[in-house]
Amino acid sequence: METSEADLKILMLAALDGDARAYRAMLGDLRLRLGGYFQRRLRRDPDDVEDLVQETLIAIHKRRETFDKAQALTPWVYAIARYKLIDNYRRAGRRVFVPLDDAASELRVEDESAAVDARRDIERVLAELPERTRRLLHSLKIEERSVAETAASLGMSEGAVKVAAHRGLRGLMDRFGAGANDD
Repeated sequence: METSEADLKILMLAALDGDARAYRAMLGDLRLRLGGYFQRRLRRDPDDVEDLVQETLIAIHKRRETFDKAQALTPWVYAIARYKLIDNYRRAGRRVFVPLDDAASELRVEDESAAVDARRDIERVLAELPERTRRLLHSLKIEERSVAETAASLGMSEGAVKVAAHRGLRGLMDRFGAGANDD
């Protein structure tokens, strides 16, 4: 039996506070949900289901700190899953129409004005950074390119990209007070 949205969100909030057991329980439930989500959409490619479930869980893990605690969890999860599904179709060289009506039970329309405002704020902050740092962070964090891709596009070593990204993010955190209690 699937966990309710409210219970899933409670697990996510506990996980964000460091509760490993809640995190494992949440990921276990999401694994089942995502398996069903991808199976319904990949009837012709059942071998891709488990790969997409794992890719989505990894993306959720990497982006868990971006989850807006004031919002519902499942729309955020299924948005990530939908992007992973589209990426899978692109890798396979297929053009597939994914109607939103099919995902009505999973997707909910939320007010995106906060996201638009946040994106505008991020662009404004990035514009104040030195060109190289701005390009590097934009590549890694906005475009979600890998360290290797970013290093190649900027003519840097992967190690230099990692160091520069860390310094750039640390500088932003120090500037805006977000990193005051991290040490």
